[in-house]
Amino acid sequence: MLFPVLFLPFLSVCLLLPTHFFPHLRARLPVARAPLYPPGPCSPRSPRSRQQWSRSVRSALPRPAPAGVGPARPRPGSSRRRHRRRRLRAPSPPPPGPRRRARGAAMGRLVLQDGSVLRGRPFGAAGAAAAGEVVFQTGVVGYPEALTDPSYKAQILVLTYPLVGNYGVPRDETDPFGLSRWFESDKIHVAALVVGECSETPSHWSASRSLDQWLKEQNIPGLEGVDTRALTKKIREKGTLLGKLVPDGTPEESLCFEDPNKRHLVQEVSLKVGGSLRVTAVDCGLKYNQVRCLCERGAAVTVVPWDHPLDTADFDGLFISNGPGDPQLCQETVSSLRRVLDAPQPKPVFGICLGHQLLSLALGARTYKMKYGNRGHNQPCLHEDTQRCFITAQNHGFAVEAGSLPPGWAPLFTNANDSSNEGLVHQHKPFFSVQFHPEHRAGPTDLEGLFDVFRLRDWLTYDKALAGGQDAARPRKVLILGSGGLSIGQAGEFDYSGSQAIKALKEENIQTVLINPNIATVQTSKGLADKVYFLPITPEYVTQEQAGGSVWGSWDHPHSRR
Repeated sequence: MLFPVLFLPFLSVCLLLPTHFFPHLRARLPVARAPLYPPGPCSPRSPRSRQQWSRSVRSALPRPAPAGVGPARPRPGSSRRRHRRRRLRAPSPPPPGPRRRARGAAMGRLVLQDGSVLRGRPFGAAGAAAAGEVVFQTGVVGYPEALTDPSYKAQILVLTYPLVGNYGVPRDETDPFGLSRWFESDKIHVAALVVGECSETPSHWSASRSLDQWLKEQNIPGLEGVDTRALTKKIREKGTLLGKLVPDGTPEESLCFEDPNKRHLVQEVSLKVGGSLRVTAVDCGLKYNQVRCLCERGAAVTVVPWDHPLDTADFDGLFISNGPGDPQLCQETVSSLRRVLDAPQPKPVFGICLGHQLLSLALGARTYKMKYGNRGHNQPCLHEDTQRCFITAQNHGFAVEAGSLPPGWAPLFTNANDSSNEGLVHQHKPFFSVQFHPEHRAGPTDLEGLFDVFRLRDWLTYDKALAGGQDAARPRKVLILGSGGLSIGQAGEFDYSGSQAIKALKEENIQTVLINPNIATVQTSKGLADKVYFLPITPEYVTQEQAGGSVWGSWDHPHSRR
């Protein structure tokens, strides 16, 4: 028994001493390596992961040395061991990346009315200064539509989403109605843009230029590197603030604070010419998609300026658009609307946003300035008759006092967050309006059916189907198309929307089938969706589910604008 105890240490020393004094022998000894893939059901033979394992195996194999290159020799005066360790630890050169925009030392600042100063990096028309009302918007996408929305006239727009400009700016194209396909007007209306980060390398099939280049073309200054969420909290606490964007080298005293609500903004953005009428659209800051929604329903739309005299004999339906500023300044429009409402044979009237406020003033109600307004794509509104909640897009700083409505009028929608009025309707005549934007191009478009009030057959008729709350055909099963794998920072918002959609469908006893979700998220939790498939969205997989009687459903993918 004593011999094995003494022999084993002796054998170990004999094996280790040669490798200590002759390091080149160590490279020839076999080294135990971890398996390239763990045992179990997930193996290289699995079709789903075959390509992933193939890439892993190729990356683990040693790469052959180039022809004519032998092993590295140690430098004189250095040991082989230390030189070999240094050679193995040498970092590989980083892959070439996109060149960043040269910023130089130029900086800019956003000066607020309360004395606060927020510094950042200028982009767009970097040397220009701007003043206006500082407002925030919470939408994830839709900045081309927002910047060209006339309702943002003379306002410094703050976008709360951390990365803006990642899908660039599309080339302006016309649709079958002769309107711009991607923009809401012919130019940018904001005074300035403030973002957390402006993407320098947009990636989208429709992008023709970057957001920075677009702002330069339109001579609109921008400021990035600002904590937009902290700025939003300040606006929420103190209300809407006046501000000015000043580049370094420009004295603050050279630019005064300017309240755009004291200007007649509707007169500035409205069309300057009119024409014959059939469906009259009063341009108080009209968006192209509003005209498009009417044209798609067979209407012949003629746009007239905000102060155009209205005569019910000239049209079959009247549409009052959105717009910027205080509705009290549009007394010419209010007077014309009073004549339309008092006509013996009433014609359908539909107002949106500022049009809702102008219609309210025409019937004798009151409006007021909100603390910081509602701007974003996720404002919940309750339909008064059915108490059904709709998610809406909004952009307004004034609202209507619901308690000031005269007899015969009733609230149509109410904001579920702050209980502000979101719409009104006449109990017997075809007059109604909404505070939100049912036509918003970036979505949601759940209430675009409000334009069906102006359905054109032999004449324009008022349809009470929406107000009556008739239920649409209820689906039995909904196929939910997930967003796929997301990076940290993106997953939270999209996972929230997906999980809330699944919960809402389960409350309605509708079966949910989830395909291609982001893994390890709330929506993939056990007991949430009825079926979860970690499969790509390919024709063969989707066709199998569709053949089983599924109804299509989806939420926004982070890499698509529509």
